[in-house]
Amino acid sequence: MQSTRRNLPQLFTDARRWFEEGLLASLEAAGATPVSPTQAQLFAVLDDHGTTVSELARRMGVTRQTAHQAVHGLVAAGLLEQVPDPASARQRLIRRTVEGERAHRQAGAILERLEDQLAERISREAVDALRAALETPWGQPPPPNS
Repeated sequence: MQSTRRNLPQLFTDARRWFEEGLLASLEAAGATPVSPTQAQLFAVLDDHGTTVSELARRMGVTRQTAHQAVHGLVAAGLLEQVPDPASARQRLIRRTVEGERAHRQAGAILERLEDQLAERISREAVDALRAALETPWGQPPPPNS
């Protein structure tokens, strides 16, 4: 008999998808530039001062090629730009354009509304407890059992 209990990574994936689908649908309804889930994730991990493609890929847990493709699409859409990295002549930083900053603020406001809607559904107390648990440092994963 198979267990119907889902593990935490599966639940985290569903929770992320819930927010992602709500964000993308709200952006589309507002007439914002369409973005893919990967592009939305890239926006979320981008530093304000700019980030290299390699670092974006690491933060997103994707290949450098996948991150580069997402960057390319967002540059073409006018939401990101590539600028020289003052710390390294060989690297370029990816950062938001003025339009990208506006879209980032809009996405932040939408995510706040989604969190409020979640609190209406499962209670503010549950959302606050979830946030507190996820903000608590977990430390490194334990070593494999020998």
